[in-house]
Parts: sequence; C-alpha cells; structure tokens
Amino acid sequence: MNKNIFAISGSLRSGSSNHNILKFIGTMAPAHAAYNIYNNLAQIPPFDPGLDNETPPNAVTELRNLINHADAVIICTPEYAFGVPGQLKNTLDWLVSSSTLVDKPVSLITASSVGNNAHTALLLTLGALSANVIEEATLLIPFIRAKMDDEGNITDKQTREGLENAFSKLLALL
Repeated sequence: MNKNIFAISGSLRSGSSNHNILKFIGTMAPAHAAYNIYNNLAQIPPFDPGLDNETPPNAVTELRNLINHADAVIICTPEYAFGVPGQLKNTLDWLVSSSTLVDKPVSLITASSVGNNAHTALLLTLGALSANVIEEATLLIPFIRAKMDDEGNITDKQTREGLENAFSKLLALL
C-alpha cells in the first residue's frame, strides 16, 4: 500500500528555510510512502482564466496531474510583504477550476519571520479550493531563521517536535 506525498515550497529559492523544512520532513517519510518536493513552481505561468480550459499550459497540466496522484499535500511557505508569496498564490489560482485539491488532505506550514497574515490567507484560499486542511497537521513557525543553523538544519527542539507531530498526524490519515 504505497502512498504518495506531494510537497510544495512557497519559496522559489532552493536553499530557503521552507525548502529545508520540506527536506527535513522527507527524512521522516516511511518506506511505504513516496515523498516528492515540487521544484517547478517558477514554471507555472501567470494565471489567465482564458487559458484555463481543456488544454491549459503544460506546466499547469503537469502540476494538476501530480496533485491528482498524491494522497496528501504539504505546503510550506514563507510570508512576503505580509502576504502569500505571489508565485504560490498564482499556482493555487490555477487549481480552482480543476478540483485537484477537493477533499485532499493538506498540511499547511508557514515558516517566516512572523507569518500570521500569509497563514490566515492560505487557510482561506485552501478553504475556497475545498482542500481538507488537517488542523493537527497545520503549523505556524515564527522566527524560523533563528531556529535553523547556517546549513538549514532545524536546531530548535520545539520546532522539530512540532514538525514531527504535524507529519505524523498527516500520515495517520493515509
């Protein structure tokens, strides 16, 4: 019974705190679960309702297929200018008409300097997409840079435990 967990970083920078958090979570994935971090967020074109039809752009089709085949989704994102990073919001906009997130178990992790605004906005967006946001697998991590070393390893015990707990709650549903 293999499970597929699809992870998306809201940061386009591969060495970002959010990307490192997703890599840490991946180390906890059980043998029966495929864990993949999506690295093509920058390839998603600007949302255009006129192109959201039976043949959307290839990058969008690929993303929708990956999410459709996932048993669960993890989104880990920073907060930019008190809001959701533009490319992540753009990507979620492409999912509105496809129903790819409807009832899909989702873990939302917001790791930033503060993060409250992005976290709240993403919960609203994911609600509009009818995603099954798992409250016990949702985490807000303020001051993330103070909780990591220079190599991106999580050094804060409470943060590590919070991530371990959130991931185990998500896995329990699969």
